[in-house]
Amino acid sequence: MSSIFRSIFTLEGINLFSKNTMVDHLGIVFTEIGDDYIKATMPVDSRTFQPLKLLHGGASVSLAETLGSVAATMTVDPETHYCVGQEINANHIKSAKHGFVEGITRPIHIGNRSQVWEIRITNEENQLVCISRITLAVIEKKN
Repeated sequence: MSSIFRSIFTLEGINLFSKNTMVDHLGIVFTEIGDDYIKATMPVDSRTFQPLKLLHGGASVSLAETLGSVAATMTVDPETHYCVGQEINANHIKSAKHGFVEGITRPIHIGNRSQVWEIRITNEENQLVCISRITLAVIEKKN
């Protein structure tokens, strides 16, 4: 299978591009690019806790949106197009209290004007913590 992603994107480049952003603040690190998926990890710690010392649902959604948005961007020509989120939903299945969670995103639909990506977030025991779906608009850059 050939990759759906443009070869100009690398893990090093994506992680560098994320410096000094919310992605960096939350400790999200991109760890793998496959032919049709991207993976990233996020710590479960004081940056991502809610007051009961559990992973905040908003942190899970931030990881999901980050993965979906980056993946969508990696499928378009960055010289002519960019992708922006239109809608995201998330179902929180299980709590996480420590360690790291890992997110993986795969496409459901890659179109000329919109994309839909599924994101599965699991804990260190590979148990499903959150499942999310994001819809993105594919926007043509104006010259």
